[in-house]
Amino acid sequence: MPFRSAAPTRRRLAALGLATALALTLPGPLASAAAPQDRPTASVDPLIGSANGGNTYPGATRPYGMISWSPTSTTGDQTNTGAANGYAYNTTRIRGLSLTHVNGAGCHPGAAGDVPIMPFVGDVTSSPSADTKDAVYASDFRHDNERAVPGRYTLGLDSGATADLAVSRRAGVADFGFPAGEAASLLFRTSNSLNGSEDAHVEIDRAHRKVTGWVLTGAFCGRRANGGTNNRKSYYKLYFSASFDRDFASYGTWKDATVSPGSTSADGGEGYATGADRAGRGSGGWVGFDTASDNDVHMRLGISYVSLKGAETNLREEIAPRASVDAVAAEASRDWDRELSSVKISGGSDAQRTTFYTALYHSLMQPNIISDTDGRYPGMDGAPHRLARGQSAQYSNFSGWDQYRAQIQLLALLKPKVAGDFAQSLYNFARQNDGVWDRWVHISGATHVMTGDPSAATLATFYAMGVRNFDYEGAFESLARQATEPRDAGLSDAGCPGQCEGQRPNLAQYLTSHYAPQDVCHCWGGAAETLEDSVADAALGSWAKLLGKEKQAAYFTERGTWWRNVFNADTGYVQARNVDGSWVTPFSPGSDLGFAQGTSATYTWMVPQDVQGLADAMGGRETAASRLDGFFHKADGSWSVKGGDALRYDPTNEPGIHAPWLYNALGQPWKTQATVREIVDTVYGTGPSGLPGNDDLGTMSAWYVFSALGLYPKAPGSADLLLGAPLFPHAVVDRPGRTDLVVDAPAADDTHAYVSGVRLDGRVHDRSWTDADFLRTGGTLSYRLTDRPDTAWATDPAGLPR
Repeated sequence: MPFRSAAPTRRRLAALGLATALALTLPGPLASAAAPQDRPTASVDPLIGSANGGNTYPGATRPYGMISWSPTSTTGDQTNTGAANGYAYNTTRIRGLSLTHVNGAGCHPGAAGDVPIMPFVGDVTSSPSADTKDAVYASDFRHDNERAVPGRYTLGLDSGATADLAVSRRAGVADFGFPAGEAASLLFRTSNSLNGSEDAHVEIDRAHRKVTGWVLTGAFCGRRANGGTNNRKSYYKLYFSASFDRDFASYGTWKDATVSPGSTSADGGEGYATGADRAGRGSGGWVGFDTASDNDVHMRLGISYVSLKGAETNLREEIAPRASVDAVAAEASRDWDRELSSVKISGGSDAQRTTFYTALYHSLMQPNIISDTDGRYPGMDGAPHRLARGQSAQYSNFSGWDQYRAQIQLLALLKPKVAGDFAQSLYNFARQNDGVWDRWVHISGATHVMTGDPSAATLATFYAMGVRNFDYEGAFESLARQATEPRDAGLSDAGCPGQCEGQRPNLAQYLTSHYAPQDVCHCWGGAAETLEDSVADAALGSWAKLLGKEKQAAYFTERGTWWRNVFNADTGYVQARNVDGSWVTPFSPGSDLGFAQGTSATYTWMVPQDVQGLADAMGGRETAASRLDGFFHKADGSWSVKGGDALRYDPTNEPGIHAPWLYNALGQPWKTQATVREIVDTVYGTGPSGLPGNDDLGTMSAWYVFSALGLYPKAPGSADLLLGAPLFPHAVVDRPGRTDLVVDAPAADDTHAYVSGVRLDGRVHDRSWTDADFLRTGGTLSYRLTDRPDTAWATDPAGLPR
């Protein structure tokens, strides 16, 4: 589509020529449905999840990239944005193109959105920070003038300015276009991160055509008031260095309401304030260009969390001096194709392939590199560090409570080297943080967000699934200490609920009561904390067994059964208890009292490590399966899988996302097959609303990837996989150096959603799960699918998932 621009020069025409190139076309299939995708990027639509609360972003990024260059939208309030992570499909006004983002986090605003760079048509006559309603230094746009493909993002603004962005992992290049003959500037809004900033600095070097600076920012969830000073633990500095291919015709800076044409330096953040208190504060700078004969501006930019020198080195190491946007975008596309080719699928419709490969794309956006090309990174102790021996990169952005349920398993399956480096990264942070493993790590900071001990579940899962390139002995002992040695922070209510300071809250009482008492737990919710810790402890027990630590294995495995202490046999639901043993009342299955972002009706199923025990507590597998039927269906038998009912399945949040797969352990696997297919077909899809809710750093996308393959992780700390009905006739999980995993289901289509038989490497497989041998040795799963439930396959009680 054409952009609004006047009399483009030859260079501008070259930049706009990419409108007809592959990178600017809407994603669509390049390969026939009968063959695997040679270029899976052709089936990726980064705009999926940008509406309906998915909170994804469409901008340019690489797999696990440090930089993610994407718009920050505005609804007329400079202290807020259209969506949690800066971009909302239905908000078509932006105030800048920011350098960092987090994929799918749910808090509003979430985190990052650092250093928005805004192409502005007009003269800078007032302070952009004083433009508190984003009335002047922002612009509308139309989606007809927007294109997003992996590694590249292009936007035409109604002002007539255009931006074409492409990135490496730590750097990027951009072509900005302006209407010929009109005033043209680039605004560097250094203080305007999504959560504001404590301080910021910008420096303009006219002689060398450079703009450099940094922002001191952080926090999470919009600096939640209950987080208090704890939010400062997650502060970081982001440095940037931008260089241009042409001289500046004008330049200046601003601070708060004061604008200073001709100034080359400015400092000042929005202060540690929230909401309207931030309005009108901050600093930044601009550079202007003469568009009379040339209205295209080419910029190269590097970023670093360590230093300005690191940002410049990252740029120099990753992007050639004269690299064009086309060249960098082409390499980005090749990079994404390599990553996405980890899973090769055949068959299915165009829409199914787009949904699948976009879900895989979102799953592999994180973790995110925070180390520079020289191996330096910011530690959780506030000091710079270097990579551990054998470590390729330091990673961060760990949404633990979300990710340990699906995204972590997918990372271990597809990218074990990245998974190992991520595990080492988390261990590095813990050692720099007095042995404390934080639940939600952003850059180099502890945010304390959510509940439970997801680090234990995560690293145990990595090890179980064969990841070995990290100090697993040291990590295990560190996590075991966190689970057994009480700390003073565990008695603090700072940050509660949501960001409770203690990582194992009131551990001494937990070890005495064998549950987290609601009245003295110092946690978000006692029942949820008990379930989360039971999952984590069971995972530690499994890990200890694999390490040959039999005594610790027995101890933690037994702790993994403590969920029973919050299961009320009288109500048949998990329920919070007080320290004296009494049940917290009044009680309702639809209440969230004692829980975190969910109700008792959902959390009661959150015992993936002991499904048989849960069934026994409910009165047996038949009774449990009947209750599970009511979790997915209304009283009239119709499906209820889209959320909005406190008593039924919620696909938008994590505590219950494993529940469709529980039927396998209850001896009714055909109901797993029907339920998963219903969710795949009705909750996920193409278009901006194609995700059910927050992607939560790839978690919801990973759920879809597994489900479409007909596989799902049984429980944290395990390499067992549950079997469902594959969506595609053929899929190959490529594992370099190891035997591939192949899934063959020739009859797979919209009507054949049930399994009537499976062979593993040619041998009859009459169980609805595979054990660790399948991941260790690889092999081929061959499915016989039918169009109606087969109530005989994989139902023998002796062969049910353990």
